[in-house]
Amino acid sequence: MAHPPKSLQGTLWSSDVNQLDLDKHRAYIIHQILTFGTMDELKWLFGTYPKREIVDTFVHQPMKMYPNHIYWFTKNHLLSLQHTQLDEQNYVTSLFGPTRPRAAAGV
Repeated sequence: MAHPPKSLQGTLWSSDVNQLDLDKHRAYIIHQILTFGTMDELKWLFGTYPKREIVDTFVHQPMKMYPNHIYWFTKNHLLSLQHTQLDEQNYVTSLFGPTRPRAAAGV
């Protein structure tokens, strides 16, 4: 079983990196690094997983954990998905929890 390097422990904080399997825990690792990773950690991510696998995980296994600006940067720039329609509600959260559409009367 291959593990992420110990240097990623701060970004993969909710699990011990020695207990993470690169294949079994792929979605968690990919989303955590896309959301919270440094440039060096992003380089490690794209060097460890093929871009098509990262894109496939992002599109087909969404996690509701991205601040709005990081979601748009990740989708449009890191993953080149600017022409792909995705349901933002499956990804974007706020400091206070998941975002929800507001009724027009409440605005």
